[in-house]
Amino acid sequence: MANYVIGDVQGCLDSLLTLLDKIRFNPQNDTLWFAGDLVNRGPRSLDTLRFIKNLGENAHTVLGNHDLHLLALWCNSGRSHESDTIAEVVNAPDGEELVDWLRGQPLALRLPVVDNTLNGALLTHAGLLPQWSFDDALALSDEVRQVLSGPDWQAFMAELYGNKPNRWEQSLEGFDRLRLIVNVFTRMRMMRDDGKIDFKYKLEPADAPPELKPWFELERGFSGEGPIVFGHWSTLGQLKNKAGYCLDTGCVWGGQLTALRLEDEAIIQVDAVEPPLPTIP
Repeated sequence: MANYVIGDVQGCLDSLLTLLDKIRFNPQNDTLWFAGDLVNRGPRSLDTLRFIKNLGENAHTVLGNHDLHLLALWCNSGRSHESDTIAEVVNAPDGEELVDWLRGQPLALRLPVVDNTLNGALLTHAGLLPQWSFDDALALSDEVRQVLSGPDWQAFMAELYGNKPNRWEQSLEGFDRLRLIVNVFTRMRMMRDDGKIDFKYKLEPADAPPELKPWFELERGFSGEGPIVFGHWSTLGQLKNKAGYCLDTGCVWGGQLTALRLEDEAIIQVDAVEPPLPTIP
């Protein structure tokens, strides 16, 4: 029995199946935890969603920005891009069933403690604000989950996009509050010392302007909490970092698909099976 956390799949189902074969995944005993961005840009978004959904309780996922992009397109609130490969989900006969399953997923999950490794890590797609505890993160994730899984979710999707507000205040309300929570969990990479989030810079931290720092370099306000496992940042250039682990190793760009086994913190990787996309993220 083993637990594996897997980085951004982005519709690269063939690479995922190759990775599962390498780790000898047994759905009767093993559990998969996905760091979000199950879909888009890769060639098999529809098949990927079907496969993971059909694993039932043997697979868990947090939402990534591309998963939310699919939800937005489903309700005509998003703007399609040339690189999108999710129209097949929107047009599928089971598309509504898959979308309903996806919008019921959280933005943050606490990973199981296994033999005291990783000390109860938190899983999210992009990151965590330094002033949020793990309990805060789970409660804020649940705020968004209640809206996304509720009857008025499409009204929220129409207000989802935007970079404001870019600094957390507990007093935030309504769509501004929900938008910032989503942006932190699914889009954040760099921050300023004053707590403002920069949503534009996407490349390696070493090349960033001096006023920007990776979110995990800012001092956390809580001691004794476990590491944070995330994806989203394929250009980060490192797996282990101050926060924990970044598992996005650019599979869709011709890199690798990465799994972290919780039992011993082993890293297992396979080279991308799919042809790489011709552009950088």
